[in-house]
Parts: sequence; structure tokens; C-alpha cells
Amino acid sequence: DPVHHQGYRQRHAAPPAVRKKKGAVDALHAFIDPSVHLGKDVRLGHNVVLMQDVVLGDGVTLGHNVVVHPGTRVGAGTTVGDNSVLGQQPRSSVSSVRKVAPVPPLLIGSEVIIGSVVVVYAGTVVRDQAMIADHAAVRELCEIGEASIIGRGVMVELRTLIGPRVIIQTGSHITGDMVIEEGVFLGAEVTCTNDNSMGRSRSGAYRGPHLKRGCSIGSNATLLPGVVVGEGAMVAAGAVVTKDVPPFKLVMGVPAVVVGNARSAPRAAGP
Repeated sequence: DPVHHQGYRQRHAAPPAVRKKKGAVDALHAFIDPSVHLGKDVRLGHNVVLMQDVVLGDGVTLGHNVVVHPGTRVGAGTTVGDNSVLGQQPRSSVSSVRKVAPVPPLLIGSEVIIGSVVVVYAGTVVRDQAMIADHAAVRELCEIGEASIIGRGVMVELRTLIGPRVIIQTGSHITGDMVIEEGVFLGAEVTCTNDNSMGRSRSGAYRGPHLKRGCSIGSNATLLPGVVVGEGAMVAAGAVVTKDVPPFKLVMGVPAVVVGNARSAPRAAGP
């Protein structure tokens, strides 16, 4: 519609804003289902797709080509980068041990930052002020705690609980069925595992590592299934953790062994 586009150019030097009235969309080529609720001062990029019953709070910004699947709720002040996908339902292949079923819609809190080319599945909860960086993916039935940071290219597998103020750096693999408590730090390219049979068992019994409050995991460390890293403990870079790490101890090596005490108190849990 040339008249619509002319009005759009006259009204907006900044990225296009969306008026609350349904059907009055200023972003080019956007699809917005009539059931969608848009808060005040929502801003949409071009080619955005908002499916049935999506709710966007006040001041939400979606970049170009963002797709938001049915029922997803996005809290006030949240920003989503270009080409991200929010709230898609999981699927399983014919060879998958754990078959999936439909899960509840994705819930995203307020003032969350989601980067570009990010996929966050349905059934997950992202708490206020969390950050999920570019190219990261978060599977279904996870929780990302308040003010936690999921770094670039991180993969968070299903049924994993991440507490508040956790930092996970670039390229780490966070396995399914894992617990990461408040204030934990994981360096770049940490690998976590949850299947001792390495795919040979079809029982579907999985158990990821449990990282206690304030512990630190160095870059390129590997954590085997079910290990518990104690509160305030430190795992050196490149270590392979095959058994539990006591609280406030330092481990290193392959396999990792205790070599001393952790050098300092756990990372502060405050902002």
C-alpha cells in the first residue's frame, strides 16, 4: 500500500513502532494474528511473525524476521535481536530415546536481552534481566535465572535449571537434566554430559552434573554425568571431572584431583 508506506516513512526515522490498535502495524510485511496483545510502545522490525495469543509487554522491541510462536509471553522492556525464534514446540526423530509431547508456552520476563539468531523453545521460563547472547539455543522445560548470562553459541539442553546470576561463557554445552545454582561461573567451551552409557542404553535414564552455589568451572573442562561440584569449589581449565568435588576445593588434571583449596570466596551473588 503506497499510502501506508509513505505515512510510515514520514512518521519514523527510528525503527518502526507498533500502535496498540490491532491491524495498525507500521513494520513492513509483519504478520500479527488478531488474538495478539501488544503493550504500549512496542517496536517491531520488518517481517516479524506473531502467532496466536502472543502477549508482548510495554516497551518490547523485536528485531527483523523474529518469529514468536503461539502463547508466548514477553515481559516489559525485553529486547530480541534479528532472526530469533521464540516458543517453538519441541520435536523428536524416529531414533530419539525420549519422545516429546507438547509443552506449555514460553515465558520471558521483563528487561531480558535476547540476541540475534537465538532459539528458545516452549516450556521454558526466562527470568527478569537475563541475557541470552547471539546464536545460543535453549531447549524446552528449562529455567534461566534472574540476571543470568547465557553466552554466544551456548547450547542449553532440555530440563535444565539455571539459577540467578549465573555466567556461562561462549560455546559451552549445558547438558540436559542439569542443575546450576546461584552465582556459578562457567568459562568458554565447557562440556557437560548426562549419559554414562554414551548412547548404548535405551533406558532414557539421564543425570547431568549439579553445580553448587558459587563454584567456578574453567574453560574447556569436561564434567561427567551426575558429578556434584561443591559450593565455592574451583575446577581448573581443561580438567576432566569424573567424581564429586568437595566444597571450596580446587581440582585439576585428567582425571581431576584435589590439589588445594579454592583461592577465594565464591563470586558475589549480587548484581
